[in-house]
Amino acid sequence: MNGKLYLCATPIGNLEDITLRVLRTLKEVDIIGAEDTRNSIKLLNHFDIKTPMTSYHEYNKVDKARYLVNKMSEGKNVALITDAGTPGISDPGEELVRQCIEAGIEVTSLPGPAACVTALTMSGLSTRRFAFEAFLPADKKERRDILDELKEESRTIIMYEAPHHLLATLKEIREYLGNRKMSICKELTKKHEKMQQMHIDEFIELFEQEQPRGEYVLVIEGKSIQTKKEEIKKSYEQITIEEHMNMYLKAGEDKKTAMKHVAKDRGISKREVYQYCLEME
Repeated sequence: MNGKLYLCATPIGNLEDITLRVLRTLKEVDIIGAEDTRNSIKLLNHFDIKTPMTSYHEYNKVDKARYLVNKMSEGKNVALITDAGTPGISDPGEELVRQCIEAGIEVTSLPGPAACVTALTMSGLSTRRFAFEAFLPADKKERRDILDELKEESRTIIMYEAPHHLLATLKEIREYLGNRKMSICKELTKKHEKMQQMHIDEFIELFEQEQPRGEYVLVIEGKSIQTKKEEIKKSYEQITIEEHMNMYLKAGEDKKTAMKHVAKDRGISKREVYQYCLEME
């Protein structure tokens, strides 16, 4: 009979945020996979948990996942913890989950702290829809591609950043996304927790004078739907109504449907489009 994988969320700063269910599970499983055993041993010692640990991190995630899957196939139960927060969020946990599912091993997640959601809820920005980007990639081309894609993102954007990269990242975001409103959170759930909301230019000015310290979560306002509509409308105003009509006619639309689309794109009435078409005939 197969064992089970338990994804256990651990505190992102304040040890009181661990759940009773996670504590019980960490004591009852046979093995704990930890992103950094040197860091996690402090947590286990604090709560007097004696369960054996094994390292599971970015550089051994494939081979160690196979090892843990084999253990679960033998009936052992495994808990996975990250340095802080929820396993699988911006860490190698997803590889172990993938292998477990392929092997038919049951996976369950024990909810708890996650820096991205914690920052979002206290940001003062829209929480209904959001896009989580974690850390931007180190590769310059990949970073540019992602930032270029985010230019049109209407959802609230969440990113992580280290202090020594923060200022450069803010300048990149400004270049691609413009001077948006954003909130920056640091030291979440800890004694010196801080959240500030300003525009990107103001944060750049701040961190040019003040050295960033601690781990940061950036919560950036999405592009408003109204702004996107205005930009689209402006782009269509660069072509004539006749060219606009031909664009839809060449795509296979009938004349009536094409006129309807053109009117909507340009923010004018169908009558105006119809009148223009009559004059051109």
